[in-house]
Parts: sequence; structure tokens; C-alpha cells
Amino acid sequence: MSFSLYIAKRYLRSKSSNNAINFITIIALLGVVIGAASLFIVLSGFAGLKDFTLQFSTFVDPDLKVETVIGKSFVLSEEQRQQLNNIEDIALYSEIIEEHVIVYSEGKNYLARIKGVDENFNKVSSIDSVVRYGNWLEQKTNQVVAGWGVSQNLSFGVLDYTKGINIYVPKPGKGQVTSTKNAFNTVRAVNVGIFDINEKLNDTYVYASISLARRLLNYKPNQISAIEFKLKEGAEEAAVKSQLQNILGDTVAIKNRVQLNDALYKMLNSENLLIYLLLTLVSALLIFNVIGSIIMMILEKKQSLNTLYNLGVTIKNMRKIFFIQGSAITLIGCVVGLFLGLLIVLLQQTFGLVPITPTLAYPVSIKLENFIIVFLTISVLGIASSKISATRVTEKLVTGY
Repeated sequence: MSFSLYIAKRYLRSKSSNNAINFITIIALLGVVIGAASLFIVLSGFAGLKDFTLQFSTFVDPDLKVETVIGKSFVLSEEQRQQLNNIEDIALYSEIIEEHVIVYSEGKNYLARIKGVDENFNKVSSIDSVVRYGNWLEQKTNQVVAGWGVSQNLSFGVLDYTKGINIYVPKPGKGQVTSTKNAFNTVRAVNVGIFDINEKLNDTYVYASISLARRLLNYKPNQISAIEFKLKEGAEEAAVKSQLQNILGDTVAIKNRVQLNDALYKMLNSENLLIYLLLTLVSALLIFNVIGSIIMMILEKKQSLNTLYNLGVTIKNMRKIFFIQGSAITLIGCVVGLFLGLLIVLLQQTFGLVPITPTLAYPVSIKLENFIIVFLTISVLGIASSKISATRVTEKLVTGY
């Protein structure tokens, strides 16, 4: 054991004769504990909020989605379908037709987005698990399943035959519009279900059979807007994307779940980073109490340091004593703070101490990376504080001249 480490341990274990210094040391330790615990709790809260937010979108998000990069649609040939069927890592895929439409009911118009899906769609995604009222639609019918927001804005329910639903889309072409009939394609539909995923999707989408969407948009039999894929367990996403690109060409873009929710991920990550920086600043202010504690200890041990100096101990080794002492306070406080933070997060998970609503507790999630982030952040701040305070040990201070 080195001399500096031995002395630092003695100083750390022994109480000072000055109660004020003992009090300041306790405050410094508590500052590190509070900084580490609060940082871990907030990061766990944001991790839980992120998981909670994304779990709703993933109900309808496929493992992979192919979208055209030119125009609104592309043609999928029979040869390409056969090649897609031969990819071993693909469990199922669903052909999609999407377009903005006007939904009309009882004198009200609402701008929505129709999503025409085939018979595989509710197997590729778990859409039928979020249909809160009614049932999922049947193929080759005029049935639709509307989002909660769409149904609320237009005041229609499930199988409400007293309120007709008309879906309009502008006809393609040029020239002067002479009548509404010539300007729009329209179909009459019946709502058989209402889904509830999140506010954005609830206010945007109306699901229909792909045959209804094709008829409404005058699409050709092989003309589609997108393809959604469900991969087999253990499939290599990168390999499947490469195969799909080779089959479908460069006119399409292939996105995974993260890329499909790119804006949401960016928003959540930006908020997480901002809160982390703010809490790191607060933690730094708390941890800088270590500087005051070590400086007070240096002043109290001035006579002892003078004795050590006369015995041949160098200023460098004396600085190392207080650097080790400050670092030890930081590491002990960090470990205790992480344990305390973990305990609070576990209590929140188990008992829901902080609710969002009377029936929903604030979501928290325990992540290994949050332990690492907090430990590194607090350790770096504490070690920097210890380094700064240790530099106060100078030859002039020790010798008095």
C-alpha cells in the first residue's frame, strides 16, 4: 500500500476535532449521493417514458417497410412477388395503399389518411389488439376501421347505419372542374371498428380493404404504395434489407422501426439529452462541495502536513493524499446514490408511487447504460473536484514561507 493511500484512508476514517469540518464533509457526501440518485431516477424516468411512448406505435409498425422514393406508388410485378416469397427470413408481408382522403359524415368533413391493407396486415402487425370497439374489417367489402379521433370529430360509432360515411379523393387529371361528381372519386363505407393507439394515429388513419382503396384511387392491380414485412425470429435485418433492395431496386426506400419513428426518437433523445445536461449541472454544483470539504481538511491538517514535509514527504505526495480522499468520497457517494436511486425506481415500478392518472403510474425503466452514464458522470465531476482542491497544497502553505 502506498504512503499517500495509507494516510488518505486514515484521514477519511478519523473524525476531525473541528465539528464544522465533519459537518461540511457529511454535506459533501450527501451532495454526491443526491446528485447520483437524482440523475439515475430522472434517466430511468425518461427511459420508461420512451418505452411507454414507443410501445403504442410498435403495435402497427412492421419490422421493415418498403416505400417508394419517386411519386406516391410503384408497381410490384408477379416475378418480384415470387422473389419476396422465396426470402427465408421473411415470415409474412402485406401490400399497402395509402393516400390522403376526405371523410364525410352528417354534414362534416375531415381530412384523414386511408390505409388499404390486405388479408396479411393484421398478422404482420398487431392492429386487431388495439381495436377497442367493434371488430377488424373483412376483405373485399366497404368496411372501414377508424381511429378514435376520426370517429369523435365526425361523431360516428361502430355499425352506425343511421350516419353514412363517404370517402372522397380528388380525381387525377387536368382541366376545369365543372361539378363535385367530376372532381372526386367516392365510395360509401360502413365503420365496423374503432382503434386507439396514440393521438397522432387516432386522428389520422382510417383502415380499409386494399380493394376499396384501389377502387377509390383508380390504381392498377399491381400498383401499391408500400409493403410491410414481418421477419422471422432471429432474422438478420441488414441481410433482409439487402435482398429487398436487390429485388425492388433503387426506386424504393427500406426502413426499420427506428427509422419509421425517426422524428419521435429524435424528440425523445433531444429531451433526454437536455435534461441530462441540466441535471449534470445541478450535480456539479452539489459535488463541488467536495472542494470546500477537502480545502477545509487541508487547512486543519496544516501542522500534520508540515511534519510530513520535514520527514521528507513531497508536495506531490501530499496532494495525492487529498486527491485520493476526495475521490473516495465521490465514489462512495456515487455507489450509495445509485443504490438509493435504484431502490426508488423499483418502488415506483412495484407500487406506482407517482401517478400520471389515477390508473396509470409514471413509467420507469432500469437500463444498464444509465448506471454507466451516472457512474461516469459523477466520477468525472468528483475526481475533477478532488484534483482542483488538492492543488491547494503548496510549499508556502505547508512551511508557512
